[in-house]
Amino acid sequence: MIKLIVGIEGMACGMCEAHINEAVRNAFQVKKVTSSHTKKQTVIIAEKDITEQDLKDVIAKTGYEVIAISSEPYEKKGLFSAFRG
Repeated sequence: MIKLIVGIEGMACGMCEAHINEAVRNAFQVKKVTSSHTKKQTVIIAEKDITEQDLKDVIAKTGYEVIAISSEPYEKKGLFSAFRG
């Protein structure tokens, strides 16, 4: 799995966050997407990588601007993950 952190300019409230979250969910198969207008970022957890251009295109259609994208491998941290071998 992969974790994408997307810096987004233009979000001002919770409705802005919801608008971006819905657009991402409708365009890509994601496990989780959360946005924060105070942090100016959206965090996406997905099985497969999403290309930067595809992500920029989807978010641009919502009226917001992507200013940065970073990715890192994502490992689910459950209650019992420390006990796995």
